[in-house]
Amino acid sequence: MEIFHKSYFYINKKLIFGTLKNLFGEMKQFYNSKSLLRLSFLFVLLFSVITVVNSCKKDDDDEFQDHMVQFEVKTTTGGEIIAVVTQVGTVQNTIYNTPLTPVTSPWKSEEFFVNSSQAQVNLDANADMPDPESELTINLWIDGEIARTVTKKGKGVLEASIDYSFLEP
Repeated sequence: MEIFHKSYFYINKKLIFGTLKNLFGEMKQFYNSKSLLRLSFLFVLLFSVITVVNSCKKDDDDEFQDHMVQFEVKTTTGGEIIAVVTQVGTVQNTIYNTPLTPVTSPWKSEEFFVNSSQAQVNLDANADMPDPESELTINLWIDGEIARTVTKKGKGVLEASIDYSFLEP
């Protein structure tokens, strides 16, 4: 019985090692062939195109929008504007009321576009008011509508300020 058992489980080592040698030889030949190089190049190109398309797809151009902005300063009769300070992002502009460059009420800036990526727009104004019932009003217009307004009432030099952020809801 022992002889039968040894012959039954006999493995031809030459046949197995020969087959494996042939298999590895064919795999080596395949990896060395130009078709694999072309196939690899095709996969790299396809991966690159997919990556670029996905990265462009994630860019939200709608995240920042252009808005039409205008600043306005008004006083009641007899009020005299002293200075107006505007700021868009980090760019500040100061306008003083001088004999050579008078600032009359109502004063309005030109309409201009501001991208919401600028985040912040500011308007500050001061005026000399003649009586306790006088009013200094400043308005921030965005896209044709008043976004913010501030009114100060009183006699003497009054100051008003508006800070607006496009990033705040």
